[in-house]
Amino acid sequence: MITPELIARINYLANKKKDIGLSQEELIEQKELREIYLQGIRGQMRDHLSRIKFVDEDDTKET
Repeated sequence: MITPELIARINYLANKKKDIGLSQEELIEQKELREIYLQGIRGQMRDHLSRIKFVDEDDTKET
């Protein structure tokens, strides 16, 4: 699940990487956090797309 804390930590690590670099542990953490974030986004998109209904112009067929 995407939380403000997750986003804050991802941003912190990204900024630190630009400024002074990351340790090996931080690089692993960054990769894991990004994957959690991407899984959350994908889940939200799947949920959103599953709610879309297509209706013919004459409103007779719905898919």
